[in-house]
Amino acid sequence: MTSYEQAGVSLGKAVDVVERLRAAIESTQTAGSVGEFGGFAALYALDDERLLAATTDSVGTKLSLARRAGRLFGAGADIGAHCINDVMTTGAEPLFFLDYVAAGTLDLDDVTELVEGLASVCRQAGCALVGGETAELPGVYREEELDFVGSCVGLVRLDELIDGSRSRPGDAVLGLASSGLHTNGYSLVRALVGDGPFDADLLLEPHRLYADAVRRLRAECDVRALAHITGGGLPGNLPRVLPPGLGARLDAASWERPPVFAWLDARGVSEEEQRRVFNLGIGMCAMVPAEDAGRAEIPVIGRLEEGLEGVVFG
Repeated sequence: MTSYEQAGVSLGKAVDVVERLRAAIESTQTAGSVGEFGGFAALYALDDERLLAATTDSVGTKLSLARRAGRLFGAGADIGAHCINDVMTTGAEPLFFLDYVAAGTLDLDDVTELVEGLASVCRQAGCALVGGETAELPGVYREEELDFVGSCVGLVRLDELIDGSRSRPGDAVLGLASSGLHTNGYSLVRALVGDGPFDADLLLEPHRLYADAVRRLRAECDVRALAHITGGGLPGNLPRVLPPGLGARLDAASWERPPVFAWLDARGVSEEEQRRVFNLGIGMCAMVPAEDAGRAEIPVIGRLEEGLEGVVFG
């Protein structure tokens, strides 16, 4: 089993679900609704000058491996970094965070470890963990199953909003390195691991938090777009922040991949599948004017080109 589809996850179906829900969601828009459905974070206008940015996500099936390895602190950190990174793609500063833990049978130690991991990331980012919910759902979850969901809300001034609309042909694509697989593709990873032993250090490295890196980058450069490279990899996420008619040509040899990608290679996961599912070692991309690229200590991994569709690896 070497593909996401074989492991039971259909990226195409996920896109179809979003499209099917679009009409219902868009029918609820009010005067404060801003932007199109489908960004890394949803936007809502507080007033003429400020916007709220909000997102929600789950650690997903990485939790199963984390629980087996006794690494739930890291899984808690995963969801914090994932949601805060999403919010910061808009230029927002994270304000507060809420979490939701669900299990067939709640274990106090497990819940404590998850929330402590989340809290550690919230402290790093300057984001208040203001509350949450726990649910014990026997019959819905098997006894060994666990889910951890997070929601983050941030605030951005309208004149500081980053939405990709100012991106231009020739802009540099900067690649911020990932720590590993982050929180995506774990249904396939679990299938590859099976019931046997595995290297927890290699497979469960926590999702990298980019809060400080993004703040530094914005102080140094004119950041025109930010893409958090999550499910769907670079081809599925970079185009989400680019204007129509603009694509990205990336040099796949311009960055070093973490060792976990050699682990995937050794188990027969093709380069095409890795590009489609995983982050390939790039956890966030920033689009800046070419003349600004030298100011940042972040490698240039590509350029934006007019007339290019999506992402092309050169």
